[in-house]
This record gives sequence, structure tokens and C-alpha cells, in this order.
Amino acid sequence: MYDFVVVGVGPAGARVARQSAEAGYDVLALEGGRIGEPLACSGHVSTDIWSFTGAGARDELLQNEVYGARFHVRGPHDYETRVGTDSHAFYKESVVSNVIDRVGLDRHLADLAREAGADVRERHTVTDVRERHDRVVVTANGPDGTETFETKLVAGCDGPRSRVRETLSIPEPDELLHGVLAFSDEVDDGDFVDVHLTAPTFFAWRIPRGEAGVEYGLAAPPGEQVGAHFDDLIDGYDVEVSHRCSGVIPIGPPERVTSRRGFLVGDAAAQTKPFTGGGILYGMTCADHAIAQIDPDRPATLEAYERAWREDLERDIRLGHWLRRAYSLPEPVKRVGLAATSGEIGVHMDRPTSALSLEQVRAMLSSRL
Repeated sequence: MYDFVVVGVGPAGARVARQSAEAGYDVLALEGGRIGEPLACSGHVSTDIWSFTGAGARDELLQNEVYGARFHVRGPHDYETRVGTDSHAFYKESVVSNVIDRVGLDRHLADLAREAGADVRERHTVTDVRERHDRVVVTANGPDGTETFETKLVAGCDGPRSRVRETLSIPEPDELLHGVLAFSDEVDDGDFVDVHLTAPTFFAWRIPRGEAGVEYGLAAPPGEQVGAHFDDLIDGYDVEVSHRCSGVIPIGPPERVTSRRGFLVGDAAAQTKPFTGGGILYGMTCADHAIAQIDPDRPATLEAYERAWREDLERDIRLGHWLRRAYSLPEPVKRVGLAATSGEIGVHMDRPTSALSLEQVRAMLSSRL
């Protein structure tokens, strides 16, 4: 009988496994394939990532440092974009974010969980999760055939198409976007990312990764000809790309992310930023809330987890929805809005509520006076 069985060993699952093992619990973590594969997520994160990775990870995983973003209301093929008149820059004088080895991050975090004492197993695909009155029975297909594990609680960290969420009848996210990524080999040490507000209800991006090349991406609702929009982006930049991959981006957490003996963390719970789709930091933050609040011998403490993570992130998620709505405003309105707000900023990229902070007010005043 385990205290926790963690299903999925991405950043959120690895964090749940590590924190619970460090707290003295008996933990099993199961990943369906190889950890970190296939890649389906951008590696552009805030500098807060290093507070979760431990010493030395930055030297191993860092690919580039970013100081800001250039926003465009049109695609890269447009003349105004090429000559720079369509560009509105938002920046800080210090590093805003980092570009990292995304596959390497997952493997590093999984190693930290192992070092803490968690039993982390790859190539174990969970096929069924059954709640009993005093335990959860988890069934998985592994290298040695079908295996069954018993646990006091199960943590669903298995992504936007969560099997745990489905089998425990936890509500689905409000929305699932279709995201596409591809990479070029061009070396680019630039310190700005480019954002194009051209994809239906979302955006496209270009992220310089130093010696590792350049990442191109786009997300939009399914059925919005995502592939065609992405091809238009690549054609506009006139580059050859490889390693094209796609994934699902969950937006909007459901009304509850817990059941009688189960809880969701990360993409499975749609604990993501509605205005970017990013969920690495939110997922690991929620993992910390989970292990701080949940006692596997007292399933009623799952309610404390529900309260804790929502109190921390709910306002930022709500404001993030409003920011995303601005992507679909008429082009003239977007131009006026970007022109009025661009310049030096004091906003934290994971926390839109920081737009009301004293740091943001100072940054706006210093760059506009």
C-alpha cells in the first residue's frame, strides 16, 4: 500500500513525487513512455524555474536569456512587420525569462524525485484507476505485463487528456487548444521573443534558443486550420524547420480537481496561464500546495488543497482570461492598446495581477517621462 501513486512524471508529477517523498511518504510515480518524450511543450519559462530545480541545474539546462517580447498584430510576411513598424516592445532592464532544454528539465526533475526516495518507473501506462472506500487501485501495463498497485491516494499529473481525470469522473477543462511546435537550426542569441497576434483567439511565437536554434509555435482552438496558420508563420520567416510536434493546451480549470481519493495537478487540472498556455510553474506551484495540505491518511484534506491552490492562482487565472480576450480585438484597437502600454514593464510573466504592483507603476513612469 503506497501513500501516493503519481500518474505522469512531467514537471507537476515529478514535483508531487519529490515533495511527498521528502515529507516521508511512500511514493510510486508512473510514466507511460520515456520521461520528457515526446516533446509537446515550449521551453520558455520565468526565472522562477530555478527555485524548483536545485543547485547546478541552470548550467545544465539554460539555453538563452530573454529580456522582453516584441508584439506584432500581423504575421512575419507583412511588410510593416519586416521593417519594424508593426513592433511593440515590452521589456525589463534585467532578465525576464529563460529558454531551457525542455526534455532535460523533465528528466532532471524526475531524478530529483528519485533522489528524494520516490519509486519512479518509466514505460508504465496506466489503464485504469478505481476508488474504493479505503484505497485506490491503479492498473498499469508495464514491461513485465499488467500490474496492479494499491494506494491511499492517487495524483493525476497525466496531462490534458488525463486518464485519471476520466476514470474518476472529474470535470474536464473549459477548453482545449491545439498547439504546434517546430525548430530550426539557425543560431540565434537574441534576447527578445516575437509574438504575433494572428492566430484565431490566441497567438504565434518565435523564441531564440541560442546555439540550440529557434523555436516556432502557434496555438488555436481545434478546427481553426492550425496547421495552415502554422505553415503561414514558417513561410513568413522563410525558414526550414524540423522536429515538428503538436500537443493539447488546457485552458480553464474545472470546478473541482479532486475526488474522494484522487486529485489532479498541472495540465490535468488545467492549472495553466490562459494568456500563454504555459503551465510548468503553475503546475509545480500547485504540487507544493498539494503536498503541504494533503494527508494521505485523511482524504478530507483534499478539500484544503482545492482551497489553497485556488487562493494562490485564481485571480491570476481570471485576469489571464481577460488578457487573452484582447488578442481577438479588432486590429486598430490592438495597435492603440499596444502602443499605449509598450515600453519598460515591472510585470511578472507568470502573475498578471502584478500589473497593479508598485514595481509596474514605477516602470511605466520611468519609461514614459
